[in-house]
Amino acid sequence: MTFKLTHICAVLLATSAMTGAAAAETLRWAKAADATTLDPHAQNLGTNHNFLHHIYETLVNRNVAGELTPRLATEWSIKEGSPNVWVFKLRQGVKFHDGADFTAEDVVFSLDRARSDKSNMRQLHVGIDKVVAIDDYTVEVHMKGPSPLYPNNLTNTFILDKGWAEAKNVVEVQDYAAGADNYAVRNTNGTGPYTLTTREVDVRSVMSYFDGHWGEKPVVTEIVYLPIAENATRVAALLSGEVDFVQDVPVQDVTRLQSSAGITVTTGPENRVIYFGYRFGDQPLKSSNVTDSNPFNNPLVREAVHLAVDRDAIQRVVMRGMSIPAGVAMPPFVNGWTKELDAYPAVDVDKAKALLAEAGYPNGFSVTLDTPNNRYVNDEAISQALVGMLGRIGIQVTLASRPVAQHSPLIQANDTDFYMLGWGVPTFDSAYVFNDLVHSKEGSYGAYNGGLYSNPELDAKIKSLETEVDLDKRNATIAEIWAKVQEDRALLPIHNQVLAYATRTGVEIAVHPENSPLMMDVSIKK
Repeated sequence: MTFKLTHICAVLLATSAMTGAAAAETLRWAKAADATTLDPHAQNLGTNHNFLHHIYETLVNRNVAGELTPRLATEWSIKEGSPNVWVFKLRQGVKFHDGADFTAEDVVFSLDRARSDKSNMRQLHVGIDKVVAIDDYTVEVHMKGPSPLYPNNLTNTFILDKGWAEAKNVVEVQDYAAGADNYAVRNTNGTGPYTLTTREVDVRSVMSYFDGHWGEKPVVTEIVYLPIAENATRVAALLSGEVDFVQDVPVQDVTRLQSSAGITVTTGPENRVIYFGYRFGDQPLKSSNVTDSNPFNNPLVREAVHLAVDRDAIQRVVMRGMSIPAGVAMPPFVNGWTKELDAYPAVDVDKAKALLAEAGYPNGFSVTLDTPNNRYVNDEAISQALVGMLGRIGIQVTLASRPVAQHSPLIQANDTDFYMLGWGVPTFDSAYVFNDLVHSKEGSYGAYNGGLYSNPELDAKIKSLETEVDLDKRNATIAEIWAKVQEDRALLPIHNQVLAYATRTGVEIAVHPENSPLMMDVSIKK
């Protein structure tokens, strides 16, 4: 949805009338896109997680330093004498927003829901055999084998009230890719510090402090969340004092905002890689003029594309320096990253053309590239740059640009020949990348393997990571998987994002490596 300045100003004026202009306890938060659904297990999408972390809570959390911290679980450990069992001690005295008590049965229900067939979070929980409530405040998670890193998988798995879910008929997860609906898509009942007061999709949502929350009362007691798709409108709203925080600062405006009176800009690297994916398989591409084969299925073609991409030019011209060029589809935060894997070649147009000719496409070919236009920093502009770079070697690309709410289902339904995607790694471990992007699409695996890349040998190695307790052996397997992914050019990495947050002076928000700033951590100085 595109906003005109008059539209957003009308919404902001209504907000100011309700809350008082820039009251210290109210924070008006502008983002490029809205959450696509409020069903917490329907989509594994950072925008949704960021919104929902204010309303729902997880067993464990991750702070801005990347460390695991207690949330609804106060402690966790492997059960003595039972290496396959994780024991979670739960926080007592916690209430859901409707007044119901939080207990172990809610955790059992939520983990089972999150690993169900329609959940887009299920890949994080494939190692679970069963979840058992030992008493009201103790839960045992029985794994199929040793799983020493399992708590890392829990930072975006939200806990629902079992009784509420049953009463509202939302025991089953929304099938987002199929366009299904349920009560939890627009309504919430969490244990978090804020309750959802109003919800106008793609326009405005308000979250208010929950007096019954177990934690310390935050400075921000009301959040006005404003999706503003247009970059210029979002920045204008900040400069005019109509919003307090812009999370998605356009790279072309960073320098101007840094020199603007009353504005503070904070930057930092994000734990997210931006990459492009290909359609694999023998079937011809739906969008190509080549009708008897799939050019992307040929490794020579993928190597040619790899050589045609000028990552440094994208960093310099498109991103205005606000990116870190990458040769591997994982950020430096992630276990498994090495400087050698992250190296990328110099652009070589002549060699790329020769590889295309050797592959049987001396005149190139045509294809459609699907890209989001409101999800990642300068996403559409990056894709436009790629179109020009591939044109130089004879690959004629038609760009199809959509909001993320329409783009994401294409990936999940494998209804794309060539696509952009960004991937954050909340577990800080390579297995999270492999499970979703590299493993064959089957069962709980490959949820975002939009091109259907498949290698049975890699699949077996990926599954072995779940239960390997020898960390040196596990890391050696991770290195083997990455070596094959790189050899196959299975993914086309471009860069890791660098984030810029802009606030009115006095509002202090640290850049979060997951791009998931929490308003309960905000400080406001007058």
